Formats: sequence, C-alpha cells, structure tokens
Amino acid sequence: MDFAYPAHTESTRRRVRDFLADQLPSDWKGSGALEGDAHEAFVEEWRATLAKHGWLAVTWPEKYGGAGLTEMDEVVVAEEFARAGVPTGGPTDTFGIGMLGNTLLRLGTEEQREHFLPRILSGEDRWCQGYSEPNAGSDLSAVSAKATLDGDEWILNGQKIWTSAGHLANWIFVLCRTDPEAPKHRGITFILCPMDQAGVEVRPIDMISGASEFNEVFFSDARAPRDHVVGAPNDGWRVAMALLGYERGKAAAVAPIAFRDELNRLLSYAKELGKLSDPLIRDRLAACYSKVEIMRFSGYRALTNFENKIPPGPDAALTKIFWSEYHREVTELAMDIMGTPGLVAVGRAPASAFATDDPGAVNSTASWQNVFLNARAGTIYAGTSEIQRNIAGEMILGLPKEPR
Repeated sequence: MDFAYPAHTESTRRRVRDFLADQLPSDWKGSGALEGDAHEAFVEEWRATLAKHGWLAVTWPEKYGGAGLTEMDEVVVAEEFARAGVPTGGPTDTFGIGMLGNTLLRLGTEEQREHFLPRILSGEDRWCQGYSEPNAGSDLSAVSAKATLDGDEWILNGQKIWTSAGHLANWIFVLCRTDPEAPKHRGITFILCPMDQAGVEVRPIDMISGASEFNEVFFSDARAPRDHVVGAPNDGWRVAMALLGYERGKAAAVAPIAFRDELNRLLSYAKELGKLSDPLIRDRLAACYSKVEIMRFSGYRALTNFENKIPPGPDAALTKIFWSEYHREVTELAMDIMGTPGLVAVGRAPASAFATDDPGAVNSTASWQNVFLNARAGTIYAGTSEIQRNIAGEMILGLPKEPR
C-alpha cells in the first residue's frame, strides 16, 4: 500500500500554513501554554476565526458552510494545526460537527441540513449527546427515557448520564423510547431537543481529576418539535449506530496526530528527567511509538472507506479499543517516568478532561497527572472495551452472541 499523501493535499497544506502564519502572532507558543480564562478566550476567538475563513467542517459541502475538501485534506489540516499548537474547533464541535453534522448529511432531511448545519458552524447551536442512562450504559438498546407525541411536539421524560460538555451545550440529540411494546432496538427514536427550557436540568458530575465535564441531564416534560426526528420514529437505533460510526471512524484518521504530539512531548520529558538510560523505559517508549504508528496506518484504512463513500461500520469498535487502551498505557508510563514527584501536581493542568493535553502544552506534573487520571475513563466512555470486543466478535468475526 502506498502511504504517500495524494498530490492535491499539498495545496491544502500550503493554504493552511499561510493561514496560520497570517493569523498567529510571531511569538505564539501554542494554546497549551495558556491557562484559565486566557485559554477559554483564545479557543472561543480561534473558533470564530476558523468559521470565518472556512476551516471548520472542512469536508462538508460548501452549500452548508463547509470547505468541500476530502478526508485526506482534513488530516492535513489536523496535522498542521497540531504542529502550530492550535485546536481544530471548540469544546462541543466533536458532537456538533463530527457526530451530528455528519449524520445529518447522511440521514437528515434537506430541511434539517439547511437549518442546523449553518447554526452549528456559527456556534449558535452547541450540541451534546444524550445516549447513556444509569441503567443503560453499555447496553444502549435498553434506554428508558421516554418521548410521547403530543400534537406537533414530543414530550420527553427521563434521565441521561455521562453527558460530555452538557453544561456548555444548548441542544442535545437524544435517544428516547417511543414504542415500549417493540423489541428493544426497534422502539427508539433519535430526537433533537433544545436545552434552554424549563423541562431540562443539567447537573455536573465531579471526576477523579477534579474536573466536571461529565453531566447528568434530566427531562421533565421537556418539549421538542415533531419534525426534529432524524430518520423516522422508532428508527433511532440505525441513526445512533451511524453516528457512533462517525465518532469512532473519523477518530481513527485524526486522533493519531494528537497521540503522536503527546508521545513526542513525553519523549522530551523522559530525556529532560534523565530516564532514557533506563532500558525498561526505552522499551516501553518504543512499544508506545509502534502503537501510535499502528493507529496511523489503521487511520488510512478508515480514510479509504470515507473517500470511497463507504459508511462507518463495526470495525470502528477496533479503533476505540486500541486508542483507549493505548492511552491508559502511555499515561501510566508517564507517571513512572516522573516517579514520586509526579504524585504532586505542579504547573498548568489540562484545559480538557478528555484524551491528550492541548497542542503546545508544556511538560509538568499537573499536566501528566491529570491526563493519566482522565485516561482511566477512556476504556469506558463512548463504549466500554468489553462491549467493543463483543461488537468485533459478533459483527466482524461472526461469533455467537454471549448467552443471556
């Protein structure tokens, strides 16, 4: 297989570099060097700049505000942004652009695309995901939050949990039980619900790292318009699986860029602390390097599917297993490299509780300790490793389902 980038991506790379040189100050060190309010202000301003210049949702058609570029172009953009130390979007864009927007392009109505996609790009609509429930985490088909049609509105009642960025969002896409008599997978509807109403309550959940980026969301006679259903009533399972495919499939292509940046930072930290002379540390660093390369090559496979308009499939489960278990491993290595001093958090903590620290982050015990704690959850959120292995076994290998 030829892993060289297509020739057309070099034009994109030059355009991105010119854009970054024009927009960033000459002494720019990366968003990871900023703290607190300064970081939040920069991310908000930077996202607006990306939207203005067409660098958000680069693969969306131009008619909806995208750049109309290819999946490989998106990887080039992510590479150059990581090199410059800037984010590719805001804190809710994973849900609004990466998940819902791509799903609407595939399964939404034209009216839904024309209404919601420009509002996602402008930042007017900021989205979160209403999937997991207290008794339906890994078994998503067991959701019990109910939606009942009342004239031209859906009435929602129930609870969602582990809602990432729910405290920042004003819209939520929700899986609701709409036909309690149907088999579990067939009585679910995918509904777009506004959160700025009296019937929706958001409660933050304190994490082990001290952050509160997960939330509980309660629906008490919340209302959503009748036509805010993606797909058809009781067809929500198909829509939900398509969305999860985008969540995990696109991550296969761009996540290795962030993991490589993080690993390079850990290599420099190990050298700074004089730990590269330890053969066991060197072996573990080499193993992590090989796994990041495996992720990169697996990303090419996902890109090939996207370029050929092949919808994401169950192989996305393998990507989720691999990156989440790798990240647990590499952050454990970071703690071992720091040794006892790593137990005391000193310096700037990460701005986000998910995955790697920000581009351009400076090594500190606070940064690595927090990323280590956050990585513990990576094998649970977005689908546990155990469930992902079930998906791979049943849907890829054709193994029988586990007995009930």
